[in-house]
Amino acid sequence: MTSPALESFISQAAARSRRHADPADCVLAVAPLMLELIEQAGTFLEPQHYRSSASGYSRNLIFNAADASLSLYSIVWLPGQWTPVHDHGSWGVVGVVEGVLEERGYVRLSPERGADEAIELARGGTVLLPHGAVTSFVPNPDHIHVTGVAAERPRAVSLHLYGRTMSDFNIYDVQARTRRRVHVAHNES
Repeated sequence: MTSPALESFISQAAARSRRHADPADCVLAVAPLMLELIEQAGTFLEPQHYRSSASGYSRNLIFNAADASLSLYSIVWLPGQWTPVHDHGSWGVVGVVEGVLEERGYVRLSPERGADEAIELARGGTVLLPHGAVTSFVPNPDHIHVTGVAAERPRAVSLHLYGRTMSDFNIYDVQARTRRRVHVAHNES
């Protein structure tokens, strides 16, 4: 890290996340930092942080704490690119640097949270996040959603800070009513 803005963000986010064990308190403390960071994105985002792929959205690692307690990614979304329906198993704070990011929520109707089968989900609301927007989520209850960019919109770039190294997460098959853990790749910076 060579940017004072990025170094300050990481330092303050780490300190605030250590002080707040409850995920809801943590995102409340960290979200204002993300608001500041996205305004300073031009001072630390480098060409490798804008890598994209026609085959799907691109996760570009910016920072990963040695103790796996925090990770920061730039995610580049080309028109029409979406995540699968998923949850993170972590708290997170997201800021939009460019474009409009869309999040479509799901509500879990089935009571058993530990099971990977017989999961009943219902579609929930949609949030449109334009440049400068910050959103957050906590893992309990599961924050189940799909995120991406509509085909008719231009590319979006967002910063994602997670309360762990985000190398895996749960994806859901809404029709089959199942969930499975998958490894997710990223580009090294």
